[in-house]
Amino acid sequence: MAEELRVVLRNAGKIDPLKIEDYLAAGGYKSLEKAKTMSRPDLIAEVKASGLRGRGGAGFNAGQKWSFSYGVDSDVKFVVCNADEGEPGTYKDRIIMEQDPQTLLEGMAICGYAIGSTKGYIYCRGEYPYVVEILNTAIEQAKAKGVLGDFDIEVRMGAGAYVCGEESALIESIEGSRGEPRFKPPFPPVVGLWGKPTIVNNVETFAAIPAIIEKGAAWYAGIGAPKYPGTKVLTFTGDVAKKGFVEVPTNLTIREVIDQFAGGVADGKKLKAVQIGGTSGGFIPESLLDTPIDFDSMGAIGATLGSGAVFVMDETRDIVDIIDRITKFFAHESCGKCTPCREGTHRMHEILTRINEGEGFEDDLDTAAKLGKVMSRACLCGLGQAAPAPVLTTLEHFKADYLAKIG
Repeated sequence: MAEELRVVLRNAGKIDPLKIEDYLAAGGYKSLEKAKTMSRPDLIAEVKASGLRGRGGAGFNAGQKWSFSYGVDSDVKFVVCNADEGEPGTYKDRIIMEQDPQTLLEGMAICGYAIGSTKGYIYCRGEYPYVVEILNTAIEQAKAKGVLGDFDIEVRMGAGAYVCGEESALIESIEGSRGEPRFKPPFPPVVGLWGKPTIVNNVETFAAIPAIIEKGAAWYAGIGAPKYPGTKVLTFTGDVAKKGFVEVPTNLTIREVIDQFAGGVADGKKLKAVQIGGTSGGFIPESLLDTPIDFDSMGAIGATLGSGAVFVMDETRDIVDIIDRITKFFAHESCGKCTPCREGTHRMHEILTRINEGEGFEDDLDTAAKLGKVMSRACLCGLGQAAPAPVLTTLEHFKADYLAKIG
C-alpha cells in the first residue's frame, strides 16, 4: 500500500496556525538560521541539488531560477509568492496557508537571503479574504518575534482574474496595471516587478524549502521520481468516495492515488476519465491510470500535473458537456491580449456548444483539433497554450462521445 508522506504539510493539524509559538516549538525558523550560515551561492546550489521543481505549472528547477536573480547586479530584488489559486477544483495552496502559514514565510525569507532581497509579496486569490487575514496575522507575529530579520513581506489581493496565475500577469497586477502577461524574454528573474529581478514561486514550492534546508538536498532528491523528486499535494474532487487532500511521493501512479487515498470511484461505479492539474489539464482514460504522477510522466501522455487537482468522472458523466463548460470558462477568462487566445477560446467554445447541442458536423472535430494545436503553439502565455488540452485529449481518447452527439 502506498503511504502518505508529509513534507509541505508536515505541521498541518499539529500546530495552531495562528500561534507562531507552536511553529517555533516545532523547529520553525531553524532552517532560516541555518541558511544564513551558508554563502548565497552554496545555499542556491543546495536548493538546486535537491531537484525541487516548481509546484505550480511550469515545473522549472527552483534553485536554477534563484541563480538567475542572484547573478543580476541590482539595488533592489523581489520575492513573490504566487497564491492566486484560480484553477477550479484546486485548493492545496489554501490548505498550506490555512494550516501552516509560517512555513511559507520562512521559505520566502530563505529565498530572499539567497538572492539578496529584503522585500516579498504574497499575491493571494481574491476569493480567499479569510486566508489573507491568516497571512497578515502570521506576518505580524513573525515581525514581533524578529524571526524574518530585515526581510519584509506584504500581502496583495487579486480581483478574481484567472490569467493572473501567470507570473508576468501577476506582476503587472501588483504594479497596479491590468493583469495581462508580458512578452518574454526578458523573464522575471532578470526583469520582473518594477523592472527589478524577481523570483516568483508557488506556495507549495516555498513551503518545501525549510524542510530541504533542514534535512539536506540529498534527502529530498531521494524521495519520489528521480527527475521530479519530492512530494506533491493533491486535492480530490468529482466522483470519488473520499474528497479531500493528500501529500504523496511523486513516483506513485494515478491509480494508486485514486484507489488508496480517494477510496476509488464513488458508489461502485466505473471510472470514465480523470483530469489532473485543474481545468487546463488533459483528460486521462482508464487505460493510462498506471502512469506515475510526476511532471514528466504526465506530460508524456498529454496531461499535466500542474496544481495537483484530481477531478474524477464516473461512467455516467457526459464528457462533451463537461468540455463545453470548460471552453466557456476559458473564453470568459482570456485577457484578450493575444489574438490566438482572444479569438481561439471563443471559436472553440462555439464549436463545442454546437456539438453538445446536437447541431455539429464531423468536420467540426477536425477544426477543433487544428485550432487547438495552433493555440497550444501560438498563444502568448500558459492560459491560452493550455486551454485546448481538455479538447485535444478528449478528442484523442473519447472521440466516440463526440461522434455520438453528432449522430
